[in-house]
Amino acid sequence: MNGGPGGPSAPGLAPPPPPVESTVLHSTTPDGVSWITLNRPEAMNAVTWEQRERVIALLADASADPAVRAVVLTATGRGFCAGADLRGSPARTGERLPGDVARTVRLGAQRLVAAVLDCEKPVIAAVNGTAAGIGAHLAFACDLVLAADTATFIEVFVRRGLVPDGGGAYLLPRLVGPQRAKELMFFGDALTAADAERLGLVNRTVPPDELTALATAWAGRLACGPTRAIALTKQLVNDSLTGDRATAFAAEAAAQEINMTTRDANEGVAAFVERRAPEYRGY
Repeated sequence: MNGGPGGPSAPGLAPPPPPVESTVLHSTTPDGVSWITLNRPEAMNAVTWEQRERVIALLADASADPAVRAVVLTATGRGFCAGADLRGSPARTGERLPGDVARTVRLGAQRLVAAVLDCEKPVIAAVNGTAAGIGAHLAFACDLVLAADTATFIEVFVRRGLVPDGGGAYLLPRLVGPQRAKELMFFGDALTAADAERLGLVNRTVPPDELTALATAWAGRLACGPTRAIALTKQLVNDSLTGDRATAFAAEAAAQEINMTTRDANEGVAAFVERRAPEYRGY
């Protein structure tokens, strides 16, 4: 019988999409590392609307959960993220009106990148393959970027006659300077992992079979660290790129004041005085 519960779909109808829990895998390790894994390898992990919303929610959950001490963002297969999968977006009804595109970008790609930048836990990108368009910006928004030496980064927008979105024109000049950013965005050439490391877009490159182990090791070190101090440091560094010196100094003083109320800060000082290794608990 066709179309019944558990039965095959009716002829001519597309099968229902897989549940988002299977296309964005999530697990938290005993030491407090939240692993978020894009899992549509057949589509080079081009991200759908549902996947984007799940990643944003998982990053918000990581911020709010004291048991989470670090986040790793990675993917399965040959692609880290090949950009936005427009076929997975909700269908548009009616004529496109002025403001529709800007609203879509604000509520879509920009929210995804902002979720990484605003996450209160350190986020590591483990880039296993091609990172194109919003996929590249998703990686560049992370606090630390590890890449397989076979990975590539592509500012693909110009190839489609498009303006970069997902904060690309905000992120790239701050990471590599305006001239390099324009070169990448004007030409849309594929950037190898080695060149990305040379430019400062990637922290480390390793053979593909060593990527997970390196991400695990780095995330484990972060998870053992003073979580609130790292969160405040992330905020200071991110904000320093857009503020003046007086604002940055005031923010630094405020962050110090806040951090000295934490148990970990007092533990760090006590451990130094007592000449022992500190035991940080994340608060």
